[in-house]
Amino acid sequence: MNTRSLIFTIYGDYIRRYGGEIWIGSLIRLLREFGHNDQAVRAAVSRMSKQGWIQAEKRGNKSYYSLTARGVKRMEEAARRIYKTRPEHWDGKWRILIYTIPEEKRHLRDELRKELVWSGFGTMSNSCWMSPNNLEQQVYDLIDKYDIRPYVDFFLAEYDGPHTNKQLVEKCWNLDEINQKYEQFIAVYSQKYVIDKHKIERGEMSDAECFVERTKLVHEYRKFLFIDPGLPEELLPNEWMGSHAAALFNDYYQQLAAPASRFFEAVFQEGAELDKKEEEETSVE
Repeated sequence: MNTRSLIFTIYGDYIRRYGGEIWIGSLIRLLREFGHNDQAVRAAVSRMSKQGWIQAEKRGNKSYYSLTARGVKRMEEAARRIYKTRPEHWDGKWRILIYTIPEEKRHLRDELRKELVWSGFGTMSNSCWMSPNNLEQQVYDLIDKYDIRPYVDFFLAEYDGPHTNKQLVEKCWNLDEINQKYEQFIAVYSQKYVIDKHKIERGEMSDAECFVERTKLVHEYRKFLFIDPGLPEELLPNEWMGSHAAALFNDYYQQLAAPASRFFEAVFQEGAELDKKEEEETSVE
C-alpha cells in the first residue's frame, strides 16, 4: 500500500478519534507493521503537509502532526460515506452543475473534476455534472475554493423525461462495472472474514495483526468512494451488491475492532507518555 494513502486511512480510522494529533514516532511505529520505513513515512508526511492536509507542531524535540481544517472536513465526509450501512432515500431532485471554465484556467477545471467525482457526481457531458444526492453545500464550497463563481451555474431540478430516472443514471454511471468491483470485494473478504473470525476466537491473531487487517480492510473499502456515487435506494438496480459489501465490511470491521484498537492505543499512548515525561523534566529544570 502507498505510504501516503495508508497514512490517510490511519488518520481517518484512528487518529481523528483520538484528538486528531499524533507524534511522528508513533506514526512511524504504526506503519512499520506494514513494512514502511522511517524515511518513507517522513517523506509522505512532508508531502501531505505541503498539500494542506496535515500540520506540524514542534514540542520540545518532538514533532506532532494534526489534521488541518481541510483535512478534518475531508475525513468527516469520507467517514460518513464509509460507515454508512445502507443507501439513503431520495427527495426526487437532481443537482446539476454546468461550468464553462476558460482554457487558461484548465488546471482549475481538472481539479474541479476530481473533486466532483470524489463527491459522487456523474457526467451527462464534459461540462454538465449531475447527482441525486444533497450536495449543495459541497458544491458551493468547491465554487468558493476554486474561485469559479463567474463560470458556473447550479440547478436543483426534477427530470421530466422522456426517459426514466434510472435510465438517466445509466447515462451518468456504469453501475455494472461498480457492481462487479463490489462482487470482487465480497469474494475476497467474505473468506478472510470467516478465517480471521475463527483465528480471533481461538486467540491465534495478535492485536498488531488485527490492526493491520482492519487497516487493510478500510483501505480497500475506501477505494469505493472514488467510483461509487452513493446513489439513493430508489435509483439502484435490483441486484445491487453495494449493500451486501457494506454489511460484510461492517461485520468484519467490528470483529477486528477491539484488538486493533488496543494495539493502536498502546502505540499512541507510548507517544503521549514520552511527551508528558519530557514536560515534567523541563518543568523540573
